[in-house]
Amino acid sequence: MGIGQAIRELRAAVEMSQEALAHEAGMDRSYMGGIERGEHNLTLINLLRICRCLRVSVSELLRRAGV
Repeated sequence: MGIGQAIRELRAAVEMSQEALAHEAGMDRSYMGGIERGEHNLTLINLLRICRCLRVSVSELLRRAGV
């Protein structure tokens, strides 16, 4: 599983819409969709923002992604 898929699954687990996650992380919804589909590379700062919003550590997200 990739990082985008892990983000999607964690987002769904906390019942947060893609739009809500993007807004809370300070990103555009279409960019967030691209991240989840694996079309965009993440910067470290954006990865940290997403993890903060999902209330998960970066290491846990990467573990779920198989990285």
